[in-house]
Amino acid sequence: MLTERLEFVAERDAETFAAVQAAPAVFLLRGDDPHSEPYVSKSANLRRRLVRLLGAPEERTKRLNLRGRVRWIEYTATGSDFESGFLLYKVLRATFPKTYSNRLRLRFAPFVKLHMENEFPRASVTTRLGRLNGRSVYYGPFASRVAAEKFANDSLDFFKMRRCVEDLLPDPAFPGCIYSEMKMCLKGCSDEEYAAEVTRVRNYFDSGGQSLQRELSLERDAASSNLEFENAAALHARVEKLAPVLSQLPEIVHRLDKLTGVMVQPSFQAEAVGLFRIDSGFISDAITFPIQTSEHAKSQSMEARVQESLAAVAAGHAKSALETMEHLAILKRWYYRSSRVGEIFFADEKAGLPMRRIVRGIGRVYRGETPESTGEGVKTTIKNGISENG
Repeated sequence: MLTERLEFVAERDAETFAAVQAAPAVFLLRGDDPHSEPYVSKSANLRRRLVRLLGAPEERTKRLNLRGRVRWIEYTATGSDFESGFLLYKVLRATFPKTYSNRLRLRFAPFVKLHMENEFPRASVTTRLGRLNGRSVYYGPFASRVAAEKFANDSLDFFKMRRCVEDLLPDPAFPGCIYSEMKMCLKGCSDEEYAAEVTRVRNYFDSGGQSLQRELSLERDAASSNLEFENAAALHARVEKLAPVLSQLPEIVHRLDKLTGVMVQPSFQAEAVGLFRIDSGFISDAITFPIQTSEHAKSQSMEARVQESLAAVAAGHAKSALETMEHLAILKRWYYRSSRVGEIFFADEKAGLPMRRIVRGIGRVYRGETPESTGEGVKTTIKNGISENG
């Protein structure tokens, strides 16, 4: 996992310090005793950090010094804060399998959950994923539980799916809850009616709200064609009411098993960037993508080279729901930062990646430019395999 290993001898510490890079890295310090606990951390400047930890101790200081306890230094250079954080998670998980979660203090991402295993499915907000092969469906990750609850509640206002949490035994004699009295739930409905409504809700979440938008638009146009202007006006009002609900949906929010994409990050290697595959929320190890092509690959387009690099790495899969939650927590923490390094591109509903946008994103990350603008009128050209905005 950590690619470099150096022996540390206190008498030759200057030689060891000179051998490591003054660059970001994740590192692990081990002693001679195999039962002793290693020291694991990340640093924006590995050489400076090792000098501080392993250099000659200063008098009258409480600064941590491991000079007399360390024999081996293991490390891997990284190109970005995201890569450092992700690699640190993997090293801690492997080194401290019982306590790594307490060391990382990850905040799990909120999701909207459709409880499909229930006879009468309902929606709720949760930060815990159930069995990977379960029937429930999850949508996210959201920035916070408040954001997830607001989107779920605003969305369910357009449907008549239940919001109560009890297991239902529908009875025509039952007076119903407050939602049914407000005609926001199908009181005393048949199994077929409720199943049809749940299908509409699921299609809504699957499509990011587009299914309902199309449905209402078609009904409005049909009513207008039939000269039912009052009905058309009411449907148009619902279309307008839906627009701000959908506008609050971040691009990253997908059905979990469809959360697929590619993240582009700076690389510690010169003339390269790092590509991270994301498959169903699982983050694979970085792929080093060289900007300059080799002689035999000059006939390939940039898009073809990116596709070839991604195809060379098999899609990763989590071994447990907890591992998926941890990867999503790391992804969510990076994505919702006020300022972040790198870009991410998601697959469409047919699992196709936006290769042209990825190529342009690679160029921006390589040059250290700001992420792409979604506005109109941005002209982009490709020069020497790297996109340039004109």
